[in-house]
Amino acid sequence: MKSRKRDMALAVLLVGMALRVFAAEPLAQRIQHTDLGKVPEGHSHGSEGWRKCQLLVPAGALDVPLHFINRCQMMPGGGVAEHFHNTSEEMFTILNGEAEFSIDSHTSRVKGPAGAPLRMGHSHAVYNPTDGLVDYLNFNVNAVNAFSDGGVFNLGDSRNKNVQLDEIPQFMMMHLDKALLQPMQNFHGGTGTVQYRRALDSSVFLTNWAYMDHELIPPGASDGLHRHSGVEEVYYVMDGSATFQLNDETAPIQEGDAVPVKFNEAHAIINNGTEPIELLIMGISAQKNALDTELGAMPRGPGR
Repeated sequence: MKSRKRDMALAVLLVGMALRVFAAEPLAQRIQHTDLGKVPEGHSHGSEGWRKCQLLVPAGALDVPLHFINRCQMMPGGGVAEHFHNTSEEMFTILNGEAEFSIDSHTSRVKGPAGAPLRMGHSHAVYNPTDGLVDYLNFNVNAVNAFSDGGVFNLGDSRNKNVQLDEIPQFMMMHLDKALLQPMQNFHGGTGTVQYRRALDSSVFLTNWAYMDHELIPPGASDGLHRHSGVEEVYYVMDGSATFQLNDETAPIQEGDAVPVKFNEAHAIINNGTEPIELLIMGISAQKNALDTELGAMPRGPGR
C-alpha cells in the first residue's frame, strides 16, 4: 500500500512538472534584468560595511532546489560578514575588481572574474578592501527542495581588520579566465565555433548542484538547440548581447540578464551581433550526478 501511494505521488509530481513546463511564462517575461540603481544599500549577515543586492533569480523559478541567485555590489569596505549555511551551498563570484574571500578563516585576495564554491557547514565571507565598487554574483542551492535556509549561523565578523592573507588560496576556486576556454565546433549542433569550458563539475558540490560552465560565443556563431531531461539551468550574461531561443520563442539578452531554463525546454543562443557574448551557466540536477543533453526541439516527458 505504501509503495502504491509513493508511485501515485511520484506520478502526480511528474505530471505537475510537465504542466509547469508547458504553462511557463513567456520568454521575454522570464528573462531577469540587473538594475542595481533601484536597490538600497544594506548590511549582510552582520557586516559593518555596505553592499547592495538584487534578487535576480528567486526560489521557485526552477523545479530543482535553487535557493536564489543575487546580483550584488560591494561598496569600498563592504561585503558579507562571516557565516555558515548548514542546509545549502553558496558561491560568491566576483565579476570585476578584487575582493578578499574567507573560507574557514583562511583569507586570500582574489582578482575577478572568479568564484569560490562554499560547501555546507563551512564558514565564509567576502570583503572589498579596495577604493572602488566590486560587482559580484551570489549563487545558493539547497540540499533539499525547500526554499529556505534554517541552517544559517552568523559569526558577525566582517573580516575588515588586519587578517593574515594566504598568497595561495587554501580553498577551491573557479577561475573564469577566457584563456582557459577550448574551441567547440558546432556546439550542440550550432553554427561556427564557440569557446567553452566546464569550470566546476558536480564532484565539487554536496548538493545536486551539477556544474558551472563558462562560454564565449563569437559573432556569427551559436550554441545549438538542445534540452536536458534531468538538469535545469540558469544562463547569466557576463558581457555582450545575443538572441536567446526557448522552444519556439526568441528574445534579446544582454549583459546582466539571467535566463532560467526548466526540464526539457529546448534552448539555444544565437550571436548575430558584432561582438562576442560571454556566459556563465549554472546547472542543477534532479538527481545527483545524473547529467544529460539531447539535441533538437521536441520536448519529452520529465525524467525520461
